[in-house]
Amino acid sequence: MTLAAKIEEDMRNAMKSGDSERAGTLKMLKSDLMYEKAKTGIELNDDQILDVIKRAAKKRKEAIKEYENAGRNDLADKEKVELKIIEEYLPEQMSEEEISKVLDRIIAEAGEVSQKMFGKLMGIASKELKGKADGNIIKEILQKKLEGK
Repeated sequence: MTLAAKIEEDMRNAMKSGDSERAGTLKMLKSDLMYEKAKTGIELNDDQILDVIKRAAKKRKEAIKEYENAGRNDLADKEKVELKIIEEYLPEQMSEEEISKVLDRIIAEAGEVSQKMFGKLMGIASKELKGKADGNIIKEILQKKLEGK
């Protein structure tokens, strides 16, 4: 079963069971997928679907920060519920410790490293950890490692 089919099936089940928050979130996600399909003009594969889901999760995270800064905890809580539902469709994310180990290996393979090589190392790390780790976390850990060199 493709990821899109799973989202569709889960949306139908949520609607049947009366879980309006889950159904609404999955409808928004399905709408995002349909928009992306119309924009590209091709059937989306699972990698493209994951990219759309990641963007939806990122939007929720940004909205949570904005709502909390504005003191609107009611809206932040609603976004947190949506984020939790969306994250169910994302692959398991690596821990910071696991990311650190991968970055140590990449740095060791690169040999002599400096802060100037950040972009190159970040590119290698992003490609290797795509879908397994958040880019901002990779960036933070890599910066700390290069500052220590």
